[in-house]
Amino acid sequence: MRIVGPSRRGFLRGAAAVGALGGWFLRADGLEHVAAAQRRAGDRPAEELARDEDFWIEIQQAFAVDRSIINLNNGGVSPSPRVVQEALRRHLEYANTAPARHLWAVQDPQVETVRAGLARAFGCEAEELAITRNASEALETCIFGMDLRAGDEVLTSEHDYPRMINAYRQRERRDGIRLVLAPLDVPLQDPADAVQAFRERITPRTKVMLVSHVVFVTGEILPVRELCALGREHGIPVIVDGAHAFAHIAFKRDDLGCDYYGTSLHKWLTAPHGTGFLSVRKDKIAGLWPLMAAPEPRSDSIRKFEEIGTHPAANYLAVAEALTLHNAIGPRRKEARLRYLRDRWARRLAEDKRVHFATRLDAEHGCGIATMRLDGVDHEKLVGHLWSRHRIMTTGIDYANVRGLRVTPNVYTTLEEIDVFSRAIEDVLADGLPASSTAPTP
Repeated sequence: MRIVGPSRRGFLRGAAAVGALGGWFLRADGLEHVAAAQRRAGDRPAEELARDEDFWIEIQQAFAVDRSIINLNNGGVSPSPRVVQEALRRHLEYANTAPARHLWAVQDPQVETVRAGLARAFGCEAEELAITRNASEALETCIFGMDLRAGDEVLTSEHDYPRMINAYRQRERRDGIRLVLAPLDVPLQDPADAVQAFRERITPRTKVMLVSHVVFVTGEILPVRELCALGREHGIPVIVDGAHAFAHIAFKRDDLGCDYYGTSLHKWLTAPHGTGFLSVRKDKIAGLWPLMAAPEPRSDSIRKFEEIGTHPAANYLAVAEALTLHNAIGPRRKEARLRYLRDRWARRLAEDKRVHFATRLDAEHGCGIATMRLDGVDHEKLVGHLWSRHRIMTTGIDYANVRGLRVTPNVYTTLEEIDVFSRAIEDVLADGLPASSTAPTP
């Protein structure tokens, strides 16, 4: 299948459109490199472009990262590119010249441009998207905003994010509901097995399903479309946890058929830290209570979910630049590159039978995230060793039935950095961990 990205003309037009906020225009910081990459890309397929280092070195120059550190923990939070950081400073400085006026009379209206851009990228209407501070705020709006009674059941998987599970545990204690956790095989052999695990646990009392789009501990891409269809079949609303999916893999809302979707933007979109969104289908908004009280809590206005009190508009406004960069690269190109980076280290290490992955490496199962364990190696000590000896940042996973090392590069990651990591793991496989591998991790 041949996939092409956006044209250079389309990129430049889009950059002007989302960058011109209240008279402020995008600077060239880093974006001249993206424009150069666009010229080089032409109409080549995404999978071919994923291997073109001359293209990606231009993208890498858009980021001002510390190359004395190899950051393979972008799944937690990613660095923002130069142009995003500059926009954040610019908007914050402007707000501080006259906060009581500029925050509310100038910058809040400008956020509507960002809302519209995110809605286009996600594939929903602007009136169906609320900008939040992170995926947790977006998802907890749904978790606490749906009416549930004592005895009602909520169905999710044992691999969903702890904060979401803890939110439902709180509702168990306060409201008398019951949380049901579906087990998922590690690695999952067939996506249909996940659907079956949910199906087997649906009862007449099941009132809500919570589904991860990309599982945070393994990187598994769950069959969300089929799970949403399963929910509709039984009249059960489905909340989709998209914290690791948006701007990581290419999709639109209607590809999934979901009604509720929450995500972070400071991971794969590389937006300012503390940004996310909640999308609620229009006919579902009125029935969902806001997390914080709004003047009309049962209205069908998406903005009722943004009633959080005074907050900086700069974070939200600078999302525009992150979205510009994402669109310039192209979602399909980005997905292909992230999978290529994962495959470069994962398939190399998979040749050793002592290396085990929590997710199959087929494209339908995962993309840029992979978690592995090494026979006979303590993964927490391995995290410390990689940092103390090589200044490589990774994540130790010990959750449900998943234990190992999670690796999450991003588009600024170089092949040399990937190869340094691979050699470091091969050295451990050959010689074991040195006695000094208990150094603290960052």
